This record gives sequence, C-alpha cells and structure tokens, in this order.
Amino acid sequence: MATTSSSQLALFGGAPVRDARKPWPAWPIFDDREKQALVEVLESGKWWYGERVARFEREYAAFQDTKHCVTVTSGTTAGEVLLQAIGLNSGDEVIVPPYTFYATASMVLRRGGIPVFVDVDDSWCMNPDLIEAAISPRTRAIMPVHLGGRVCDMDRINEIAARHGLLVLEDACHSWGGKWKGKGTGALGKAGIFSFQASKNINAAEGGAIVTDDEDLAELCRSITNCGRLKGGLWYSHPNLGTNARLTEFQAALLSVQLTRLEEHNRTRDKNAAILNEALARIEGLTPQPGDERITRRAYHLYCLRIDPETFGCSREKLVEAAKAEGLPGISEGYGIPLYEQPSIANAPNAPDYSKQECPVARDICSRSGIWIAHTALLGSEADMHDIVAIFTKIKKNAEALDRA
Repeated sequence: MATTSSSQLALFGGAPVRDARKPWPAWPIFDDREKQALVEVLESGKWWYGERVARFEREYAAFQDTKHCVTVTSGTTAGEVLLQAIGLNSGDEVIVPPYTFYATASMVLRRGGIPVFVDVDDSWCMNPDLIEAAISPRTRAIMPVHLGGRVCDMDRINEIAARHGLLVLEDACHSWGGKWKGKGTGALGKAGIFSFQASKNINAAEGGAIVTDDEDLAELCRSITNCGRLKGGLWYSHPNLGTNARLTEFQAALLSVQLTRLEEHNRTRDKNAAILNEALARIEGLTPQPGDERITRRAYHLYCLRIDPETFGCSREKLVEAAKAEGLPGISEGYGIPLYEQPSIANAPNAPDYSKQECPVARDICSRSGIWIAHTALLGSEADMHDIVAIFTKIKKNAEALDRA
C-alpha cells in the first residue's frame, strides 16, 4: 500500500504518491524470443508475405474463434478493405458510434459511404436502443466498436441487424482476446477488424487483420490486399480492384511471439482492473466503465472511468493534471470531440450536414467526464493498483482546494 509523507497535493509542493524511482511497466514488452524470431526471418532471406504471415493468420484466427484471418498493414486498412469487399457503394450508410478513433468514420467516407452516428450509452459503446431510428433504406451495415476492450451488446445489435437485413462489422481494434458468451470478438458478426499498431496490446509497430467465418469474403479481402490477384491465378492477372496492403514476414514473426504473451497479459489486466473497479467505485464522483456478465473475457486496452465534477469536487482536467503530478503519467482525457466534429469528417465532400448532430453521452464523455488510464498501467503489480487508488483518494480529499487553484 502506498504511503506519502504529505497529504498536500504534489501540484502544491507535497510529496507525490509515486515518484520516478517506481516506474510503470514499459511498452512494448519483448525479450530474446522476439529478437530470435526477427533474426530467423532476416537470415532466411524470405522477408516477404510468406509462411510467417500464413502461420500468424492461422494462430490469430484460432485465438479469436474464427475460421479465417487476413492480415493487412493497419487496422484502418483492414476497415477500408472490408468495406470494399462487402461492396459498399457511394452513398451507402454505415452506422457507427461518435466516440471512437477517427478511422472508424474516416474509412467509411474514404470508401464513398456515409457514417451515421448513433450515440453511446453508459457502457461507452453504441446504444442499441438508438440504432433502429438511425436505419434508412441506404443503410448497409452496423459497425459497433468495443471501446477500450469493453464488448458491445452484441445480442441486441445482431438481432436488430438480422431484422433489417444489415451486416454487422465489428471494430475490434481494442479487443484482442475479448469474448462475448464464450465466443471471440471479431467473430460475432459478419466480420471484424483488429489493429496491431505500436500502442496496441499486441504490437508489430503497425499491422492489422480482418477475421471472418465467411471463406468467400476472406478470399476477396485477401485478393484486395494482394493487388487484386486471385488464389492460384497468374501473377500479372488482377481480376479485382486491389491494392498492396500485405504484412511483412518480420511483422508476422513479431506478432506470433507477442500473441504468446497475450493470455497472461489479459489475465493480469483483468485482475488489476477488478481491484480498481472495486476501490474507485467507492470514491464519490467516480464511475468505472461498467461490465456485462455476458462478457466472458475482457480485453482491457484502456481503463475507462467517468468523473462527475460537481460531486467529485473539481474538473476532470484538474484531476488529470494532479494525477500526473502524483506519479500517474498514463492518464488522459481521451478523445476531445465527437467524431462528427472532426473537420475532415464534417467537411468531407460526401458527408451530410452534421451541424445539427447531437450525441449527448458522447459529448459529455469527450468534454466533461471521460478519463482513460493506459493498458500498460494494468500490467503492474497489486501494489501499483493501490498506488492508483491512493492517487485518486488523495486528489478527492484535496478536490475543493484544487478546484479553487
């Protein structure tokens, strides 16, 4: 348990709960296994889109409980390729949440489609109660986002989609190893996309994947990523309009090793998040992101919680500033505006007029209440979690003074 020599906030000259002598877990995590895998690829002379890629695709498909995995250069690319493969046409609509990374909406616009924004609820994920009102004759798909690794209500979303003849395309870029009722994320709808970018829970600096149980869809995605070539076809034959979105053997080698760590990391994050959930929920004015008993395995990319500034005693911004001074660097306010207010989305040539769009829960999380703690902190020890609790407890005790400062 953390102890401090002063109850005064570090911002005001007091001793921090945690100083530089107690570093948080570094990221990425690697050892000689990653080094050896890279050396093996280097010395093989086969660096390009070969057996290492095929091996990781088999491993990752099995890990996510799906039949097929197609690797690509990024999670964003995965989404754009998937939207092309389902035949998204100009003017087709895709229902997305407004609280997510930019690419969830930008890839729809870049494929000529129109993002239709449905607000999130207290889960921080798309609110199923609002989906049907957003469906129009032009709607092709629903793209739920498992924000921070918290799985959306896939029962409701799939039921709505089936009733309206829509595809469900999961943005699972925060959800490696997550499961809903025992089945892996990405395999809960028609297809799902993942990211392996440097900040992600398995990391090849860049990279992504599409997973699906549909063999024809998987082969079309693979063709698009491989310059439009067909399996078994001539090298300079390009029947499909494709691009070069292939993963390298080096990236695949890294990912195969990183995948061997993920089960242990997920268990550690889950155990530590449970400590935080119990303790932080007892602090008046803080609400951790709620779970769902149907989530049978949670993959934490972010630890999310909301502050009610009036109840807690100070603003979110002052809490975050004070927490950093107390020794918690991996804390932030997260996304600052709903996606429909991003200039390149609001002003896209094919975008509708979003000026009257309003998603009050997403706006509140963006502008007032949302707080993130990076997944790397959850890889720490139980004592580290008690330090986080001590930091929030100390700030709560000093919140009124902090608010006046």
